[in-house]
Amino acid sequence: MTETYYTVTFLLSVFLTLVYCLIWHKHFDVHITLIFMLIPITNLGFLFQSESETLEEAILSLKITYIGGNYLILMILLTVFSMCKIKLKRWHRMAFFTVSTLCFMSSLTVGHSDLFYRAFSIMTDENGRKIFMKEYGPLHTVNRIMIVSYFLIAVAAIVYSYFKKNQVSRTMIYLLFLPVIVSMVAFFGGRRVNHTIELIPAAYVFAQFIYIAIIYKINLYDITDTVIDSMVQSGDTGFITADFKYNYLGSNETAKSIFPELSYLTVDKPVSRSGTMENTALMWFKDFAADNSNNKVHFDRNGRTYLVAVNYLFDGRRKRGYQLSISDDTKNQQYIKLLNSFNSELKAEVEQKTKHIVEMHDNLVMSMATMVESRDNSTGGHIKRTSEGVRMLIDAMRSDGNCTLDDEFCKDLIKAAPMHDLGKIAVDDRILRKPGPGRFEPAEFEEMKKHAAEGARIVHEILKGTDDFRFHIIAENVAHYHHERWDGSGYPDGLKGEEIPLEARIMAIADVYDALVSKRVYKESMSFEAADRIIMEGMGSQFDKSLEPYYVAARPHLEEYYSSIEH
Repeated sequence: MTETYYTVTFLLSVFLTLVYCLIWHKHFDVHITLIFMLIPITNLGFLFQSESETLEEAILSLKITYIGGNYLILMILLTVFSMCKIKLKRWHRMAFFTVSTLCFMSSLTVGHSDLFYRAFSIMTDENGRKIFMKEYGPLHTVNRIMIVSYFLIAVAAIVYSYFKKNQVSRTMIYLLFLPVIVSMVAFFGGRRVNHTIELIPAAYVFAQFIYIAIIYKINLYDITDTVIDSMVQSGDTGFITADFKYNYLGSNETAKSIFPELSYLTVDKPVSRSGTMENTALMWFKDFAADNSNNKVHFDRNGRTYLVAVNYLFDGRRKRGYQLSISDDTKNQQYIKLLNSFNSELKAEVEQKTKHIVEMHDNLVMSMATMVESRDNSTGGHIKRTSEGVRMLIDAMRSDGNCTLDDEFCKDLIKAAPMHDLGKIAVDDRILRKPGPGRFEPAEFEEMKKHAAEGARIVHEILKGTDDFRFHIIAENVAHYHHERWDGSGYPDGLKGEEIPLEARIMAIADVYDALVSKRVYKESMSFEAADRIIMEGMGSQFDKSLEPYYVAARPHLEEYYSSIEH
């Protein structure tokens, strides 16, 4: 009966270990794997002990059983920590292992010293059954203390997880508690039945059943590893790995379907052995090694566009090499191209519409300026001529290497020039069209001077809805301040020096020059020489002295222009 019991428990433990081997996965907890390896060895020790005929055989089988007595309990404890996601530092693990090893080594003194067992003998009862008589020594007490401590720590960890670890399955916690409590009861409460049968082998077999149930639950609750394995092996993403010396480590089937050349590469041999891989994978690995920001690249192959992501290959927390993740990005890239094409077409259409609106706006402004000009006592063309004068002055300024005018300012000023006299629309005809030299009485001149501020108001109203804020300001300044004088004696605000915006200072020269050399109803045109003399005399008083070099440079062009037109 006794030998049958130990034989059955041993065979059951071997069978369950084989079952575990059949369902084993590389992501299974290593401590559970060690439990399944140690239990058959421990149960074999109990079987040998039941069959031993001599004291020497009994002592040897006893030492085998202490493998489980010391290391199995430790593995059960570490399984609890692992399954409950309680992190242990490396030195904690080393301390546990050292204590278990020292206790196991102390059990090896049985038969040689009385430190672990003071006495160990075999007796036979009246029914012929062997009874092992033991008298424990001090080291056995230490061994018991270690085992009790492991049990208590395991129970404490389970209780802590139940109340504090919400991410640990409650079913898992219950299952983990069962082998701990059953082993504890078997170890301390039922070590022998009728002094002949140990309950510990049966408790270990029961623990194997529980751990198989735990593994089943792990596969249900934590599918991350399974999903990753499925994705790696048969998903849409290809993986290629290499070590830090760019030796090929492996790839999945998806990668091989993209790069059939991978099938001919030998593991641990340089990736460069394949010409295709040398110009693709090896180049991507090296670019990433040189600069980790070079971690993404697109490439085309067999009519498809692939996105390659490069990263380090990790073994736990250690970097062991490089990894390529390759995914088909064709549809996304086609969408991006389509979107870019649509955006380009939309941009071109918006630009065309905007250009048309701007042209309409400019024509409207020009029409208003022409309408205002038609009310004045001039021969017409003042708007066009002053705009050309402004352009010639600006060209002279830009030809000077020391000038810092930007293109946008120059374009805006030329465009704003025709708007400088828009305020005259608010001046009464009897003043605006009054003939004769020295036309205006003081009161009339005061009324006439209002056209500058009124022009600024009109320009502001016309342009207040425009997105081009800079042009708005330049046009408003030109209309408002083109009659201001450098010495502060101008109007409407009596600005002085650089208080006058640059655009207004430039406009003032072009405006006065045109007034001098152009024929009006109330006067004849002035010669270029006379006009030039007046302009030069006004430099530093009426006009900005710093603009004199540009006026001098532009003068030949002005004279040529005005000579070619009726003025």
